[in-house]
Amino acid sequence: MPDPTVASAGTGDSGLFLGLISGTSVDGIDAALVRFSPAPELIAARTYPLDDSLVEQVLRLSQARSDVLLDDVGRLDTALGEALASAATRLLSDGGVAAADVTAIGSHGQTLRHQPEGAFPFTMQLGDASVIAERCGITTVADFRRRDVAAGGHGAPLVPAFHAATLSDPRENRAILNIGGIANLTLLPAVGTVRGFDTGPGNGLMDAWILRHQGQRYDPGGSLAAQGRADQGLLQSLLADPWLSLPPPKSTGRDQFHIEWLDARLAGSALSPADVQATLNLFTARTIADALRSNQADCTRVLVCGGGVHNPVLLRNLAEQLPGVSVESTAAHGLDPDFVEAMAFAWLARETLGGRPGNLPAVTGARGLRVLGCIHHAGN
Repeated sequence: MPDPTVASAGTGDSGLFLGLISGTSVDGIDAALVRFSPAPELIAARTYPLDDSLVEQVLRLSQARSDVLLDDVGRLDTALGEALASAATRLLSDGGVAAADVTAIGSHGQTLRHQPEGAFPFTMQLGDASVIAERCGITTVADFRRRDVAAGGHGAPLVPAFHAATLSDPRENRAILNIGGIANLTLLPAVGTVRGFDTGPGNGLMDAWILRHQGQRYDPGGSLAAQGRADQGLLQSLLADPWLSLPPPKSTGRDQFHIEWLDARLAGSALSPADVQATLNLFTARTIADALRSNQADCTRVLVCGGGVHNPVLLRNLAEQLPGVSVESTAAHGLDPDFVEAMAFAWLARETLGGRPGNLPAVTGARGLRVLGCIHHAGN
């Protein structure tokens, strides 16, 4: 039986909702137009590239340990709001849909900092929702994570509620794996409570490494990794990071696993760029597999979404790390793997407008169910 906390999900407004997200990989804005009736129907979806200057600013500010200027953050917030609004309007134009036909936009925005623990926990996503509502003329729901953090949770991951509503199956224990800049798992047991958590780096370290050495934003098809050989010494050094052994609920981001973090573990190494990339690829697969074995050892199927689904080297490594487990794309179950997260934020906007909670306390660690996000109304 599905988790009772998501039993009411999938009811309510059956109009059009538009989801927007720029993820940890900073590889573009995913935009998805969805109708819920009640099963999600993807009407139109595109990924729109971010301007190179915006990418550089996001990477610089999200990884900076000091000397971050408030003016830089403010300007980036507005610039990302403009970029998100442009993505929404372009999707509507490309799909031949009028703004008046869209009930609401759900915008995740772009994470700049995610520090859900400590004396004053916080999470910060940029992309001014007032700008989106103003430019698009559509009610916009944003800032989804902060209410969960205020309730003692990690504010992440939030997509498991959508996974549970759309991809659970009472006949088997399965997991949904999203491989973006950070990888995260949603555990969907045939009987029991839905859980979810970040497992560590997804594509983020591989993206940063190939950007440094080849000037590309990602490793297409895992080509650089395929040319190298994973180094066990480096792999063990990466696996020794204390965060990886923390129990769920847990979440992380680029401010935890970044290129300087990797450099510290490479100090004095003579490994080739291809060997390092091969090691990072295996590191991602190994951390995912270790997390799954520790938390749902009887899992029989893993459904993969996110950019990592297009990396055959990564999927091969993952399958080798999980013998006896079927590893396949969410496409085999009716959800485009490139737009699951954007669809999820469209769904979360609908839940917010319907006054329904969007978090799962067993996933985030929050004190209870909470209605998420702030609503920025369209019009005067």
